Amino acid sequence: MKVVLSIKPEFAFKIFDGTKKFEFRKSIFKDNRVKYIIVYASSPVQQVIGEFEIESIHNYDIDTLWQMTQEHSGISEEFYYQYFADKVEGFAIEIKKTRKYRKPKCLKADFNLFPPQSFAYWSDK
Repeated sequence: MKVVLSIKPEFAFKIFDGTKKFEFRKSIFKDNRVKYIIVYASSPVQQVIGEFEIESIHNYDIDTLWQMTQEHSGISEEFYYQYFADKVEGFAIEIKKTRKYRKPKCLKADFNLFPPQSFAYWSDK
């Protein structure tokens, strides 16, 4: 099973160039069968640019999570703490293996989905 995540383009592209090895979330999907993330680069790109395999999902208090992930976070410490400002704990999806599409895909035409606020489950079956 896969999940579609809306990710800001500046961060989405960092995932595929290898400089961002963690995707941070305030909440996470409940289905533990999810093994892959489909990356929807949000506005202004508005395209599905690739997918990645999940290595693991870390759930810790904000300070511990930053200490564990900062070297490969792909974001600044200031941005990180602003993002989690109202949270005690957070999630970091560790990226195992990426696959950038040669040609970006359309979320509606290719996946029959609208851009998710947080995430959307998707199965190609």
